[in-house]
Amino acid sequence: MTTLARWARAEWGALYAAVRGPLTERRWRAAPMAVAAVCLTAVLHVVHNQSWGYQAVQDVGGVRAADPLWVALLRTPLSLFVPALDLPVWGALVQILLVFGIAELCLGRWRTLALAYVATLAGTLYARLGIWLGPDSPLGLPASDARVVDTGPSAAVVGLAVFMGWRYRAHVTASVVIGAMVAEVVLKENLAGKEHLAAIAAVLVVCVAGELRQRRSRDRAGSGSGAPPSQS
Repeated sequence: MTTLARWARAEWGALYAAVRGPLTERRWRAAPMAVAAVCLTAVLHVVHNQSWGYQAVQDVGGVRAADPLWVALLRTPLSLFVPALDLPVWGALVQILLVFGIAELCLGRWRTLALAYVATLAGTLYARLGIWLGPDSPLGLPASDARVVDTGPSAAVVGLAVFMGWRYRAHVTASVVIGAMVAEVVLKENLAGKEHLAAIAAVLVVCVAGELRQRRSRDRAGSGSGAPPSQS
């Protein structure tokens, strides 16, 4: 086995094993939520590009920091599937299919949707905080960003990618995703880039909390056995 193959097995072996079983058995039917998300995103994109449909999509899935908070919270779930009009939609569709699909196969549809929502909501709430801090703060944003539409599915995709990398020990992959988002902010400082970082931060908090909970469970199990954890 070559060095590259050994590295790939160490990096993606656990993730591949988790995906291979259900995907081999049921193929695309193993990830119905991801397929439905791709279809919904495609439909919303088509409607969004019509003169008669633009405002309707904005009313149900367009989130801006200038909106009242309760309106933003109501729109946030559907905003996961409203792609940016200034970017190629096929890129968003491929990302959703791959990342949402892998997450659904490994985590289940409800945990996948919950993590996607956490990541997107983190970006949405950060935008409000950043505008409140103002452009003079390192974490702040200019007031004009209050009228910019949130990132759509990309924050959820980034958050899920980092979570899967952490969970299945694909640390290099997760680091590359994080590094790319940091580079985006450095090279082109904008609302979307900072929302991506907020999504990553929220997901990392979830990851660390999960690790701590598992460690406490192992410690309690070791203590209950009457032997040190390493011997139980």
